[in-house]
Amino acid sequence: MRQLRMARNIALGIKNLLLHKLRSVLTMLGVVFGVGSVVAMLSVGEGASKEALERIRLLGSNNIIISSMKPVEEETGSGGRMLRMSVYGLLYEDETRIRETFPAVSSTVPVKLLRKEGRLYDQTMELRMVATTADWFDLVQRPLIAGRKLTARDVKDRANVVVLTEHGARRLLATQSSIGQVFKLGPDYFEVVGIVKNESGPAGGVQTPDQEVDAYVPLTLARERFGDISIRRTTGSQESERVELHQMIVQLKSTDDVERVASGIEAMLKRFHKKVDYKMSIPLALLREAEATKRRFNIVLGSIAGISLLVGGIGIMNIMLASVTERTREIGIRRAIGAKRRQIVGQFLIETVVLSTVGGLIGVCIGVSIPWLITYFAKMPTVVRLYSLVLSVGISMGVGIVFGLYPAIRAANLDPIVALRHE
Repeated sequence: MRQLRMARNIALGIKNLLLHKLRSVLTMLGVVFGVGSVVAMLSVGEGASKEALERIRLLGSNNIIISSMKPVEEETGSGGRMLRMSVYGLLYEDETRIRETFPAVSSTVPVKLLRKEGRLYDQTMELRMVATTADWFDLVQRPLIAGRKLTARDVKDRANVVVLTEHGARRLLATQSSIGQVFKLGPDYFEVVGIVKNESGPAGGVQTPDQEVDAYVPLTLARERFGDISIRRTTGSQESERVELHQMIVQLKSTDDVERVASGIEAMLKRFHKKVDYKMSIPLALLREAEATKRRFNIVLGSIAGISLLVGGIGIMNIMLASVTERTREIGIRRAIGAKRRQIVGQFLIETVVLSTVGGLIGVCIGVSIPWLITYFAKMPTVVRLYSLVLSVGISMGVGIVFGLYPAIRAANLDPIVALRHE
């Protein structure tokens, strides 16, 4: 019986709204645009932060990345014809000490970076030679496109093998077979044993370990063939520097140990390095900071969009107050034939909730289409979350109840005799 009465009241409310179609549509516009802007803004905000968060996660939340950095005092001008040798950066002993000192460390990956020219027949390309161990591919996980990755046997045997990134392979080996191809890298010849996909570019403030032009070779081979001293000659000057390791990736057994071990490593490096010739990046800390920024960003965007819903709610209240004035005689008749105050309140609340809910559903459709158009035309990533749709519709219904309550109570409190005399 109660359900039947509720259905009848809803049908009556919709009928009353359809008597003034244009006014009802104009009343809903505030809610439509408010809900649409909430969904669209949250989707744009989600899309803007998703890529950065994913790239930080690719670095490994339980990894610590330490890079060699030339101290400020080592920077010299280029006015002289010959510059002294700069000695800085991470040491092979640093990698050994970290691995043996901290039980929470599961593995360490030492990295030496060199710039070498790759040549195959008349094709040339500058590559970044990444001399490392087989563990690199466990810590910096990238899809294998063809062949295989470096193995512990390659490192032990100082094998002349190389794993290229997809970009370098396409540029250098475009017209040749890839796996098994031998090409010149620097002064030596290397056999291509694998091709991997790369994920280059900055990720939320930290540089990813790999680049588009990487060529991975065994660290033992690079140490034997190229040593630790590099010389760069320019017109009228020469710069030489000695760096044992350019980078080191430390993997922890658990994310709970990351910040504690990072502090310990920093204290150890300060003890054995007279100068600050290294920098440390902690993806877990960056991830937490990025997620906190994302939450604040969503709150700000949602608040701005919520102003539109507030305006829409005020519009609903104004229209319903006008409706109460127009329908004063109708309210008096209903009260005179026995309608209770709660029934009058319920009737007006139903009308406002119908207005706000229908407006909310239309706004959701508009809000979903706007991110799609942004992605299609501007090529910007957007992400529509289910929670934003449910939240927007829920807020729109709440707006209808809150802003419709006062007009409904005012209608219910009208004196029936005065209402019947109203013209």
